[in-house]
Amino acid sequence: MKIQNTLLTLLAAAAFVVAGCSKAQVEKVTDDAKAAVASIDTSKIEAAFASADADAKKALEPVIASVKNADYAGAVTQLKALGEKFKLTDDQQAAVNDLIAKAQKAIADVAAKAAGDATKAATDLTKSLGK
Repeated sequence: MKIQNTLLTLLAAAAFVVAGCSKAQVEKVTDDAKAAVASIDTSKIEAAFASADADAKKALEPVIASVKNADYAGAVTQLKALGEKFKLTDDQQAAVNDLIAKAQKAIADVAAKAAGDATKAATDLTKSLGK
């Protein structure tokens, strides 16, 4: 009987966690991700591509848009494709690599914050169930 109660409690906790992500919480995580945009400066890569050919500049536009919209995974994918498709100068390649590193750090930071928030929510749920 004790095992059954424990399993039911765990099942209920999982249901609360899954159902507990309200729109406000999702918007908060999105806002946190967009707040990280301020830490990603695209001026270095824009300056590096200022003298690039028109096709390379055009390929850079969606990268910049992705960074500004906090779509870091999309930006990393596009940057890698940019590096493979065009012959980049050393300065351009360095700027691409720098922006990839910054985007990956932002992804890790947002994921760590989300994990922390999820842990806090699970702890709060456990405390509330214990009462």
